[in-house]
Amino acid sequence: MQSVEKSKEMKASIIGAAGFVGGELIRLLQHHPEVTNLSLQSNSQAGKQVSEVHSDLYDSSLHFQGDFDQASEVIFICRGHGQTAPFLEKNKISAETVIIDMSSDFRLENENHSFVYALPEWQRDRIKTANRIANCGCFATAMQLAILPLLQAGLLKKSLHINGMTGSTGAGFAKSDTTHFSWRNNNISLYKAFNHQHLHEVKQLISAFSPDYKSDVNFIPMRGNFTRGILASIYTETEATFEEIKAIYTAAYAAEPFTQVTEKSIHLKQVVNTNNCLLQIEKHDNKVLITSAIDNLLKGAAGQAVQNMNIRFGFEERTGLNLKPSAF
Repeated sequence: MQSVEKSKEMKASIIGAAGFVGGELIRLLQHHPEVTNLSLQSNSQAGKQVSEVHSDLYDSSLHFQGDFDQASEVIFICRGHGQTAPFLEKNKISAETVIIDMSSDFRLENENHSFVYALPEWQRDRIKTANRIANCGCFATAMQLAILPLLQAGLLKKSLHINGMTGSTGAGFAKSDTTHFSWRNNNISLYKAFNHQHLHEVKQLISAFSPDYKSDVNFIPMRGNFTRGILASIYTETEATFEEIKAIYTAAYAAEPFTQVTEKSIHLKQVVNTNNCLLQIEKHDNKVLITSAIDNLLKGAAGQAVQNMNIRFGFEERTGLNLKPSAF
C-alpha cells in the first residue's frame, strides 16, 4: 500500500478489545494511515500485552488498559449485546465523539437514541454526518447486500426465503456448549429458525426502502463446523429476466470496492480474511437466487466498522482507502 501522509493526530479507543472483533479492530487500526494513537480497554485483560491474548498480533507493543482515552475522536464498542447502553450510561462521552457500536443495543432506530444504523453501501450519506453509529449485524449484512438492489428496483414483492450458515466466531469469544471444538467439529445445526435477532434489522431496512413491502421474510440460520465466514442463499419469485437482474446488481455496486457481483459459483474461502462481499446471481424459472458470502468478523463486524469510520471522517476521499480492500 502506498504510504499516506497523516492529516492530524487521530486517537481511537476500542472498548472490549480482548474479544474476537476487538482483535480484528486492533489488527486493522494499528496500521491505519490516519490512526496515530490507539487505546485498548479490557476489564478482564487490563495490564496484559496484546500478544498474550491475540497471538496473531505477536509483534504488537500495545497493552490493554482498564480505562479508555476520553480524548479519542472515535470509540469502537465491542462489548456483548446488552452491554453498550449501560456503558454509555456510566461513561458520559462527549456528543462530538464518534461512537461505533458493535452490539445490537441501538440497531433498531427509535426516538429514544441518536444512533444511525449503518450499512456503508446503502447509507453513506447518513453515516457522513453521524456521531453515533450502530454497526450492522453479520447475518444482516450478508442478507441486506443481497436483497436491497431488488428492493430498490421494485422487483421484491414476494416472500423471501433465506438459509444462512455462520462459523463459530459468530457466537463471540465466550465459551458455550455449542462453540467448543468437540461439539462444533464435524457438526452442523439449526438455531433460532424464523426468529433470529438480525431479522429485525433486515425488516427495518426493507421498510425504510419500501414501506409497501408486506411479504414474509423467512430465515433459517445454521451453525457451521468452521471458524469464520457466512454463506447465505436467498431466493424469491420475480418476473424479471436474468439480464435485467444482473444489470440492476452490477449498477448498484459498480462504485463499491468491497461488494462484487458474479455469475460464477462462490465459496467462503474467497472472502475469509477480507472485507469483501461476493454476490452470485442465478435465475431458475420464475425464481431468482442470490448467494452472499462474507467474513463475519470483517465485513460483518470490524472491517465494516473501519469502513464506517473512513466514511464518517472523510478518509475515503482523502486517502483512497475505499479503493483498495487490503487497506480498508
